[in-house]
Amino acid sequence: MPHAAWTELEAVARHDADARISDQFATDPGRLARMTVDAAGLHLDLSKQSWTRAGFDAALALARVANVEGRRAALFDGEAVNATEGRAVLHPALRAPEGADFHALGEAVSAEVDAVRGQMRDYAHAVRSSIETGATGRPFETVVHIGIGGSDLGPRVIWDALRPLAPAIEVRFVANIDPRDMAEALTGLDPETTLIIVVSKTFTTQETLANAEAAKAWLAASLPADGMDRHFIGVTAAPEKAAAFGCGRTFAFRDWVGGRYSLWSAVSLSCAIGLGWDVFQGFLDGAAELDRHFLEAPLEVNAPVLLALAQIYNVDGLHRPARTVAPYAHALRRLPAFLQQLEMESNGKRVRRDGAPVGRQTCPVVFGEPGTNGQHAFFQQIHQGPQVVPAEFVIVASTHDDRSESPLWANALAQGQALMQGKTEAQAHAELIASGASEAEADRLAPHKTFPGNRPSTAIVMDRLTPQTLGALIALYEHKTFVEGVIWDINSFDQWGVELGKVLAKAVLKDVAAGAPSPDLDPSTAALLKRLLR
Repeated sequence: MPHAAWTELEAVARHDADARISDQFATDPGRLARMTVDAAGLHLDLSKQSWTRAGFDAALALARVANVEGRRAALFDGEAVNATEGRAVLHPALRAPEGADFHALGEAVSAEVDAVRGQMRDYAHAVRSSIETGATGRPFETVVHIGIGGSDLGPRVIWDALRPLAPAIEVRFVANIDPRDMAEALTGLDPETTLIIVVSKTFTTQETLANAEAAKAWLAASLPADGMDRHFIGVTAAPEKAAAFGCGRTFAFRDWVGGRYSLWSAVSLSCAIGLGWDVFQGFLDGAAELDRHFLEAPLEVNAPVLLALAQIYNVDGLHRPARTVAPYAHALRRLPAFLQQLEMESNGKRVRRDGAPVGRQTCPVVFGEPGTNGQHAFFQQIHQGPQVVPAEFVIVASTHDDRSESPLWANALAQGQALMQGKTEAQAHAELIASGASEAEADRLAPHKTFPGNRPSTAIVMDRLTPQTLGALIALYEHKTFVEGVIWDINSFDQWGVELGKVLAKAVLKDVAAGAPSPDLDPSTAALLKRLLR
């Protein structure tokens, strides 16, 4: 990455740090039009971000110098953008219309995608229509989805966002290796009407296999051995391992689908069954529409690009190492957790693609809760704390039965306004006097009621949460994450950081089996292990 573009962005950001966001609307009359964009049913307003016109232009210049357009083409062309693992990254192929022509490292893959999609559609229909039944001939009433990480968070987001209040087929999720998670999922279920779907890319994930074994034992206690495999479905890139485990049927996906990008594939089979294929297809269609926008829109009006540039401006220009996401829709309550994995696992990297240190901050800490819940928790910090934490508000005009939820979204608008405008000590003092406080009392309390303001936020608005807008929203964040990785010159598609702890956990389990810590353990870990073994 040429140093000059970064130097210019950092220089402009130093100037923008002292500029009031609210003043920019007067000094730059075209600001609102330039910093809002519509794409695939989503409306983005980035006009409350901290950049001035010069900052906005410097961020765009950085994107051009980083060759975002060229790297975008490489992604969609199926080149090995995941260089450390020598893989293409083709989640857009999974939601492309039937008959598309995607290639992974030169190999045509769209026909295979269409075939698996057809298998998913047929199986989902067979389960929902009671053509596919369990070992005793009874139809399935509940799906228990077993996975972790990308094999869990994505499908959970889909199910929570789109599930009917009284689904014909219930879907429950198990991810944690803590037995309580499995116990809660199975409580009240009938083994004869329960379908288990085990999702693991390699079919070696420790937590997933432990939970799958528990589910298998639960089924075996009640079902005849002949036909029990009808209750066990594997979703994996290693179908032979799933078959050996006892899965009666498997649905495949390839190694060019990263875990946190895999919800468009058979990984979400449970959702296709629980929601019905038409709903799931709408979800794919919304993402495909956002893909077209990302591919075709110029950078200055490209929704994922602008969302990425706002974050980079905050993180690297203004040194703000955290961001909060507040979805003002109960159905999107799992979105912050999903984004934690998508963004922090993708871009929480310390070296560039060539292995050299990045030399700057990459992914910020991402956290959040649904609004208005978060307003009664961490919003205190983002309004009055010494750190500036950029906020992202995801707003749905109608969240339930097509009714306008103005009390909900009015709060979102007010939070963004309050973060930007703030309240001066003089204003707080005058309000206290007007409310009847004495001069001394107003002097004492005014500093506590002062809000610094000038804190940035972005609003992402949709009229309704539909399968299409949900698909577009998730694709928006996927492409945002990719653009950031391009500009930081890091690989957004490997995750070596999760491996070391998993390897060491296996070693610790050997010590547990031996009943004592090995000599290789550090004193602290050895002491903790001894305590837990008591």
